[in-house]
Amino acid sequence: MKRLRYSVAMSLDGFIAGPKGEYDWIVMDPDFDWKGLYGQFDTALMGRRTYDTVRERGMSAKSMGMKAYVASRTLKPEEHPDVTIFREDVAASVRALKAGPGKDIWLFGGGILFRYLLDAGLMDAVDVAVVPVLLGSGVPLLPEGERCKLKLAECNARASGVVSMKYEVSRE
Repeated sequence: MKRLRYSVAMSLDGFIAGPKGEYDWIVMDPDFDWKGLYGQFDTALMGRRTYDTVRERGMSAKSMGMKAYVASRTLKPEEHPDVTIFREDVAASVRALKAGPGKDIWLFGGGILFRYLLDAGLMDAVDVAVVPVLLGSGVPLLPEGERCKLKLAECNARASGVVSMKYEVSRE
């Protein structure tokens, strides 16, 4: 079964984007193996706002070698042929996606979608790169909700000051 992993950068004070959605504070570590990261996944899942940001920046999951899925009630599939849109029962759609063959699924941004999938019991891992900056406000890593225990699987400090932590979601 595929695993659903939230892999995201976060400021030291817990934000994944600034108050206006900006992410210019994220350190682009020249020694980081981006190709290696992308190679762990064959599927990217994102919320509507993340998808809009990705498109505005001229990026795509396809350019990273992945299939893309977007959770949105407002996007029209015929206007976005490069992605599959989950409009109804996102949890059931993600459950079916996880049951298929292939590599892990990258939850690529979207704190609200992360909270929803975590509460639905569909998240398997949380990979956070903590960037040494304090934003003071912005988009939180995770909106309010139920408590969830995690188990540390890996922790690495980089010369750039970024600390990468990988956690498994505890099913206890």
